[in-house]
Amino acid sequence: MLLSNQWQYFLSDELSNVNFLQLKQFLESEYNTKNIFPPKDTIFRAFNLMQPKDVKVVIIGQDPYHGLGQANGLAFSVFGNVKIPPSLLNIFKELQNDLDCPFPLNGDLTKWGQQGVLLINSVLTVEESHPNSHKGKGWEIFTDALIRKLSSEYEHLVFILWGAPSQKKELFIDTKKHLVLKSAHPSPLSAYRGFFGSKPFSQTNFYLKKYGKDEIEWCLSGQGTLL
Repeated sequence: MLLSNQWQYFLSDELSNVNFLQLKQFLESEYNTKNIFPPKDTIFRAFNLMQPKDVKVVIIGQDPYHGLGQANGLAFSVFGNVKIPPSLLNIFKELQNDLDCPFPLNGDLTKWGQQGVLLINSVLTVEESHPNSHKGKGWEIFTDALIRKLSSEYEHLVFILWGAPSQKKELFIDTKKHLVLKSAHPSPLSAYRGFFGSKPFSQTNFYLKKYGKDEIEWCLSGQGTLL
């Protein structure tokens, strides 16, 4: 599990505690005996696209895609040669409705990460074809600590919480100095129960601009070939 030096320092207390050491042992066994996603060297890819001080937005999902070749270390994202999953299609529909962006040609969200959008899940790994299979194994404790630390150390971040598991993270966010945007998960099972029409992208940029931060260029057009 590759994590940059800046993040290792930022999360040093959490990375050295008993929970995380037990989680590492569990993952070592899982990766050696099963098909686990994302690939082991990309578990922390979302983090490594930025330094902690560069985080502006945190988007929190549930757990990674569990299909072969889908999860790439950024929540909701897939590499450009992978068919866009249904949840991401709905994110793109909301993006188009919210900011009038052209519909993206593929599902690679790396551009967002490079601008300080930390795309993580509550649980960072999953067994192939078994959604939520790594729930309760220690990742939630790690991501709770991450959110608490970001909330404590910085000001005027935007936390976008999609779905009930993600919304539990609000407990660890100081809502007096950060913006929290909550809605239903973009999954086809729930998107019509409050995700569509929530306008998270424009709300985020309005808040960032208000506090003198560069807005996110959310539009992703011209990235590749639609599959």
